Amino acid sequence: MNVERSELLAGIGQDALWALIEGRHGDPFSILGPHESGGMTIVRVYLPGAEAIDLIDATSDRVVTPFSIAHPSGLFAAAAASRTGYRLRITWPDAVQITEDPYSFGLLLGELDLHLISEGTHYSLSRTLGAVDMSIDGISGVRFAVWAPNARRVSVVGDFNAWDGRRNPMRLRQSAGVWELFIPRLAPGERYKFEIVDAQGTCLPQKADPVARASEAAPSTASIVASSTPFRWTDDGWMKGRSRQDRLEGALSVYEVHAGSWLRDQKDGNRSLDWVELSQRLVPYVRDMGFTHIELLPIMEHPFGGSWGYQPLGLFAPTGRYGTPEDFAYFIDRCHGAGLGVILDWVPAHFPTDVWGLARFDGSALYEHEDPREGFHRDWNTLIYNLGRKEVKGFLIASALEWLERYHIDGLRVDAVASMLYRDYSRNEGEWIPNQYGGRENLEAVEFFKHLNSIIHERCPHAMTIAEESTAWPGVTKPPEQGGLGFDIKWNMGWMHDSLSYIEKDPIYRSYAHGTMTFGMLYAYSEHFILPISHDEVVYGKGSLLTKMPGDEWQKFANLRSYLAFMWGHPGKKLLFMGSEVAQPGEWNHDGSVTWDVLDRPQHVGIQRLVKDLNGLYGDEPALQFGDFHPEGFEWAAADDAVNSVLGMLRYALGRASSILVMSNFTPVPRYGYRVGVPSDGVWIEKMTTDAREYGGSGLVNGAVSTEPVPAHGRAVSLSLTLPPLSTIFLQGPSP
Repeated sequence: MNVERSELLAGIGQDALWALIEGRHGDPFSILGPHESGGMTIVRVYLPGAEAIDLIDATSDRVVTPFSIAHPSGLFAAAAASRTGYRLRITWPDAVQITEDPYSFGLLLGELDLHLISEGTHYSLSRTLGAVDMSIDGISGVRFAVWAPNARRVSVVGDFNAWDGRRNPMRLRQSAGVWELFIPRLAPGERYKFEIVDAQGTCLPQKADPVARASEAAPSTASIVASSTPFRWTDDGWMKGRSRQDRLEGALSVYEVHAGSWLRDQKDGNRSLDWVELSQRLVPYVRDMGFTHIELLPIMEHPFGGSWGYQPLGLFAPTGRYGTPEDFAYFIDRCHGAGLGVILDWVPAHFPTDVWGLARFDGSALYEHEDPREGFHRDWNTLIYNLGRKEVKGFLIASALEWLERYHIDGLRVDAVASMLYRDYSRNEGEWIPNQYGGRENLEAVEFFKHLNSIIHERCPHAMTIAEESTAWPGVTKPPEQGGLGFDIKWNMGWMHDSLSYIEKDPIYRSYAHGTMTFGMLYAYSEHFILPISHDEVVYGKGSLLTKMPGDEWQKFANLRSYLAFMWGHPGKKLLFMGSEVAQPGEWNHDGSVTWDVLDRPQHVGIQRLVKDLNGLYGDEPALQFGDFHPEGFEWAAADDAVNSVLGMLRYALGRASSILVMSNFTPVPRYGYRVGVPSDGVWIEKMTTDAREYGGSGLVNGAVSTEPVPAHGRAVSLSLTLPPLSTIFLQGPSP
């Protein structure tokens, strides 16, 4: 069909034509694709670099008509007598490509999806935005969608179009500020980004997809089309048997891990293990050590490994450093198969300023605040999420649910909660903006946490949420309906700081700081606490847990044993960072590995054996569990003996069905005949002593000790005990 060039470009003004050619046109579907004109169907495609294009019948692949060059920059057009299904046969300098026309497809996202995105209540964003492989009208391909409401033009770019932003500009769905495009015949594994022209006409650096479900391994930065095929899970029994309440009431002992530095393969360039290898090495180790959970430092995609994951940019994508999303799911599945829960560190507080990330994503402060007094973290040189924007709040909640629902994660530990709750966090007077009432509280963050925890507990009733909150903000672990933030557990940073400052002192000075070891019980039941000895305490010049201990080598190990056992005897769930369980001599190095070779030395093996046995005792004894959250499960047995630096705790099961006495002697002097009052008359059995020879101690033991009718500590009967030097002992009371 012979058609004049003017007819092929009918209705297209010169300004619109040049905007398309220059990559500035915000409505490519108004020009490209099929259009009815004068009883004909005009099909236009913009493919710079193509040598020739044929319009072929979609059913028979018969050539209907060749395309004419409508503009030498790469705009081609063809006229057909009727609007029938068609394909494009494109002749490139080095190949011939047959494909459907991306601009022949209608609207992709439904109005409900767009409404929910705008309202911040679309909690399945990774199935709506980002890159989703699918079929439309029997044609397989990938649907791309991205939120960029202030952009003038958005294109998807990748290897499939030579990273040329002119070739695949997207359609704007105005009501939600979402751009969409279906590109046929693409498949999972393709690399891609978004090229955005801002409202002023500036072409921004190409952006990674905020909702990408897979990314290139750093330092590469492209997003990757992930498969939508469901993972192959074998953890049905675990999933159905999970009860958050049971976990919270029982023993909860967490092994905190940085996946890249737990163990490195020295024979293969000191590389980190991948998820499959970690499932073979880490999982059985943690199970055998008696921990109930693995907590992973953030594994969401992050550009800088030295941030340990705490500056993430891919909140929906497992980092490519250790394998594919399928590999990560396999690791979780193996954890569950071994009876281990998995907690992920998750960072909704801030994000890095990398130009290919979220920073000024569409040329405006989209995810962050415009004003640096609200939007910039000077401590970390990062940007702060604008939680007052519904779409941003919905983006973060959808990320949290992605890990809990798609990856079967058992809990999220939310990082830097305090930095989110206070507008003046780490800011001087005049450097922050008060809330609407003139206060320092970040009301948007408060509402965000309430909403986040409510949604998680409604949709994922198995999952726990844990707050790293370092202040005395009230009600962190109270339900939102009671005015709280709704977390299940809060890190007890006060206990951690106080107890470490005490144990680091030379024993001769500990009597002057005795109150630091008892102070935590004044607020122990104001929240549901976990006692964290985390990565932050063994890095940046702080030394390892072992090197914090005073004295000669024997005393260092004895101090560490007594301290760890005191921690396991103290109310609160437990968290220990990797390497501490073997008394690693050096502080943590994220580019190195736990120094496993120390297990050639008996003292280190003794610490490892102690931690394993502490986990076993904790898991076996309800009396060591109930008082974690319930004040009726705890009493001081001896709290005021500062002179001797002795502390005694009584732990009870529900209804006092059983009891455990925990005694700690924090001096290197053995205490013989130490009298302590106990609530039950009869024989108390020593269940554990950190001075046992198998742990590296001197071997002073009590065995079975009978009460005597000698009043002590306000109780009618008492025990006369041997307290070994720098030790903690556990004795089980007689059955009621």
